[in-house]
Amino acid sequence: MIHAETIKIEARNIVKIFGRREQEALTQLRNGSSKAQILETLDCNVGLNDISLRIPAARIFVMMGLSGSGKSTLVRHINRLIDPTAGEMFIDGQNVLALNAADLRDLRRRKISMVFQNFGLLPHKNVIDNVAYGLLVRGDKHAASMQTARDWTARVGLAGYEKKYPDELSGGMQQRVGLARALALDTDILLMDEAFSALDPLIRGEMQEQLLQLQASLNKTIVFITHDLDEALRLGNRIAILRDGCLLQEGTPAEIVQSPADDHVRRFVEKREAVVL
Repeated sequence: MIHAETIKIEARNIVKIFGRREQEALTQLRNGSSKAQILETLDCNVGLNDISLRIPAARIFVMMGLSGSGKSTLVRHINRLIDPTAGEMFIDGQNVLALNAADLRDLRRRKISMVFQNFGLLPHKNVIDNVAYGLLVRGDKHAASMQTARDWTARVGLAGYEKKYPDELSGGMQQRVGLARALALDTDILLMDEAFSALDPLIRGEMQEQLLQLQASLNKTIVFITHDLDEALRLGNRIAILRDGCLLQEGTPAEIVQSPADDHVRRFVEKREAVVL
């Protein structure tokens, strides 16, 4: 019997407009004005335009698009680093926008962790202290936090480097520290914003493989942001493609490659059918 997937994250009609006249811009947008027209008349930028997505639990969901497509803006709505101009964001059926300040802090500390493109390591702390940092900040006991940090440092292949500082590590090793720090928190959701894009191709491939191996045992809900289709096809159980703040297509890798929704998606996937066949 096939069971329906549990939806972990749901975006409902998310609109994000940047600018001082965002409500006027929202009215114009709903009346049919284009992004370019709103920018010209109101000096407001439409970052996201009516985005609705349902992200299943325990899967890798990839959001991809070129620079300026809105993918990073959208992922920051999940942990409410950005509030939408309109729309709603739900996690486990709970409206994130309805959370008070204390509950929002708890959500960020216990349910969602994030891995950044620029690694985000603290330069004055060594590897083990960087990995343990989030645990200690949220109030976990020191001894348990350090043991968890040691375990995850070893699990990402950095045993023996616990006392090294970020400037003593390669880019790939620094990103492993960032991944270990996020995974040490044992949150349900892991947000990865262009996490591997600063790495050279060989190290990037190794990090992709390590993420897939970890996911096979962890079953986290991972939202992975990239501009690279090959990476999206390798990692994603489902893929969403954005352009200029609009959602063009969402589906499995095979659906994206074999049935592109429009010419923009088709140009993305040309000559890549073999990746998913």
